[in-house]
Amino acid sequence: MDGFAIAASSTAATTSIGIGLGVTAGVVGLHLPIIMLLAFLPVLGIASAYARLNRSEPNMGSGYVWVGRSLSPWLGFLVGWIGLVATVVFLSYTTAVTGSALLQLARLAGLDAVAGLTPDPDSTAQSTALGILVLVAVTLTAVTGLRSAANLQKYLLVFEYAVLLAFCGYGLVVGPHPFSLDWLNPFTIPSGQALAQGLILSVFCYWGFESSFSVNEEVRDPADASKAGLITLFTMLGLFLLGSFAFQRVLSQDELAGNGAQGLAFLGDRLADQPLAALPLIALTFSAVASLQAGVIPTVRGMFAMSRDRTMGPLWARISPRHGTPAAGTLAIGAIAAAVAVLSLVLPKIGDVILASVNAIGVVVSLYYALIALAAAARFRARPLTVVVPVLSAAVLLALGGYLCWTFYTSADHFEVSPDNGWFMLACPAVMLLTGIMAAAWAKWVRKSPYFVTGRGTDPDAVPLTA
Repeated sequence: MDGFAIAASSTAATTSIGIGLGVTAGVVGLHLPIIMLLAFLPVLGIASAYARLNRSEPNMGSGYVWVGRSLSPWLGFLVGWIGLVATVVFLSYTTAVTGSALLQLARLAGLDAVAGLTPDPDSTAQSTALGILVLVAVTLTAVTGLRSAANLQKYLLVFEYAVLLAFCGYGLVVGPHPFSLDWLNPFTIPSGQALAQGLILSVFCYWGFESSFSVNEEVRDPADASKAGLITLFTMLGLFLLGSFAFQRVLSQDELAGNGAQGLAFLGDRLADQPLAALPLIALTFSAVASLQAGVIPTVRGMFAMSRDRTMGPLWARISPRHGTPAAGTLAIGAIAAAVAVLSLVLPKIGDVILASVNAIGVVVSLYYALIALAAAARFRARPLTVVVPVLSAAVLLALGGYLCWTFYTSADHFEVSPDNGWFMLACPAVMLLTGIMAAAWAKWVRKSPYFVTGRGTDPDAVPLTA
């Protein structure tokens, strides 16, 4: 249950439905249900690879360890690095989303002018400033340990899911727009680029189910991590399909694409009067807060595993004698995410921050997942039947990511800091990967980590982190 709470909060179904569906609808139109279903198939193949690797070698470094030992230490390090930078970007934009949701609540509460400042949910500056305060609070909570963090997640999840089921279920029944079989027809999506980008965005929505594997050294039985991850993934599929159908029953395509970060709040306004209409917005706020904390926990444990192997600095391996957690690394992740959130102020609208962040994370996560699937295929190649699914899943994700990067490259002839500029959208994931290669070179030739020789750290039998 604790693993499910962490993984479900990290996947953040309420945030994905409230924000991700509107962003995706802006790309694929009224095809959300089929896009969510198609994206689920390769991700399910990735989940099966995670489960098999976890049974073979439970390690909080998960993908970093498995890819390093099955394929290449360089690729393994890159997987660990992608997990770090993708989560930092995720935390930075979720910080702004959290602040935006709180500002919307302030408006609903009639706080139109607080300290002489009018709440503007579309303002990146206001949203980021308020969200950083929340980030500080949840980071401090994560320091105290997995148990306290998981308990908080459970209460937040119960409320979120109750609101989602109530409003989306009601919208599914009373929505003014009739069901259409075209919603389930991928061949009427406007273009190949729209299909690829929609699938990448949907893969991003599922991202986070693997968080349960990052705490497999802190649970009684590592198999519980696999169960929690798979249960989370199927739960997300059900919620995303429910949300997709409900949104398209209640909202038009223009309303879906035009409301971005306020999509779930807009749905609430269409289905109920105040104060009931505020419940989806409160659920979105809770989801954003929970995903902030859930994003910190697995990332820090991945960095702990890398530090144990001397591929990252000793800061990440420092354990709090009071709480038994990597407290210093937890605080560092929170601080870095806050700094990146401040840098995102170059994009003045919260919707632009979301679009740029989600596309960049989607591309690198596709590579991250594909490498883990290939690691499973390489490790269990003696059993041909267990190789087919991971290889096919990896091929689909690599093809999607590669095609999307190509369309970004060919869609512009100059660079501009804007989510409408293809070169900027390509530069974001490219910077993530290039910094990873540089960090790997530093770890190999400056830190002289034995991981790059053996695929193992200096102490493979180190005592696991305890909860």
